[in-house]
Formats: sequence, structure tokens, C-alpha cells
Amino acid sequence: MGSVVTSVGRIGLMEAGGGTATPILFLHGVGSDKSVWQRQLAHFGAGRRAIAIDYPGYGESEPSATATHDDFARAALATLDALEIEHAHICGLSLGGVVAIAIHALARGRCASLILADTFVVHPDGQAIHDRSVAASHAMSMRDLAEARAAMLLGTGASDEVKAEVIATMGAIDPAAYRLGAAAVWLADQHGRVAAIDVATLILVGEEDGITPPALSDALAALAGSAARRPPPVTLHTIAHAGHLANLEQPAAFNAAIDRFLLAREGVA
Repeated sequence: MGSVVTSVGRIGLMEAGGGTATPILFLHGVGSDKSVWQRQLAHFGAGRRAIAIDYPGYGESEPSATATHDDFARAALATLDALEIEHAHICGLSLGGVVAIAIHALARGRCASLILADTFVVHPDGQAIHDRSVAASHAMSMRDLAEARAAMLLGTGASDEVKAEVIATMGAIDPAAYRLGAAAVWLADQHGRVAAIDVATLILVGEEDGITPPALSDALAALAGSAARRPPPVTLHTIAHAGHLANLEQPAAFNAAIDRFLLAREGVA
């Protein structure tokens, strides 16, 4: 755990690995922080730089009163600048997928590829989910909210250890930051940005994801790159026995899918 000073303020950071392979940047969801990626940092850090960050207001990052998903994207880009990383694979889950798409829209040349997990183009129930999330964050503690939501986030086979981790991490989020994150993800409409994607893209989804169901990943895969001058390769992969937090619930399968994708792109897993 730690942080780095960037052009947009202090950003919470975890990092592992090194070498000459293209780095990979991990972006968390609305109800978590950089620690959700520890299993991925341990795996991918064996062969390349692997970085996970906190958005402004989350974890060890400086707070922001008005941050949007584009501001989260700018914070990620500023972190890459501070780390002297010009080009990276960008992997985001849920809100992280929205932020990854924003990074591509703002700085396409910085993206070696996109890995979009348990996310969407636009959520058909986004306004209602946002409103419920905001109301709950005012009505109860984040710990109580986490305990109420954990079962919905996870698949039926999630372990008690993973459930406890989800509750502890979500319970520690600042409520104001959580509300900004909720707006950033659930109110996002990314039709134009998704259609304009021009880098190789891997789309992952947990087969039991009830928050962003597989049908939303199907729609994301169908639209991705459709308006690009040279449509990129787009791969859709379902993670068995996983809910919304596929990287936590099934890390071996999640990591293996990314390994295959990176091996096809650059010959290095």
C-alpha cells in the first residue's frame, strides 16, 4: 500500500513486478479500492509491472468534491505519467470498465489494450441503482450498506473469506466518495466511446453477475469498435461460478483469460 504524488494530487497506489513487457493498470469498482486487485498484482507482477490505483476520494487518494469518471480517468493517466509509463494495458471492473473506456477516449495512444470486466455500455436500470445507492449511503453506515449488498455482488459459490473481504473494503469507503463513484458508473452512457474503441479488447463477465448481467457484456462486445476506422479484435469470455466481482471470486480463471489475451497480443502472458 502507498501513494504517489501526481499532477492531480496524491493517488493511492499498489505496484508489483517489473521487466520490459507492457505494464498493466487495474481500476476498481464503486464499492472497493485498489486492494481488490491484490491477486492480480501477485500474478501479473511475475512478468511485468502491475499497478492498481485508488480513484480520488477512495483509499489513499486525496479527496475530490466533484469527480466524474473522466476525472478518475485523468487521475489514472496522471499516475502513469508520475510512474513514467507511456503505454499500458488498461483493465477495469464495473466502474473501472467505465474509467478504462474514458481513458481510451481521452488518450487513445496510452492504451495498449482494454480489458473490461463486468461492465456495460449503458445500464438499463442505472438511474434506479444510483438513486438506491445514494439513499442507502445517507441512511446507513457504509459497513451496514456493505453487509446488505455483499450477497448481491457475489456468486453462489463465493467463500466466506471473499465475502468478509468485500464487506471490510466497502465498509471503509468514504460515503461522499461512494456517492461520486455511484454517479460515475450508474449514470454513464458510453455508446459513442465504445463504438470508437480502436484497440484490442477483452470483455469478461461472471456468469452469475446479477448487477451487470452477461447480456450487458454481450451488448458491449457487439458495439465495441464498430465505428472505428479499423475495427479491433474483440473477445468476450464468461467466468464460470462468478458474480459481479469475478476477479475476487475466481482469480485463477480471471487471470488465465487475461494471460491468453496478452499472449495473443504480444507473445507474453
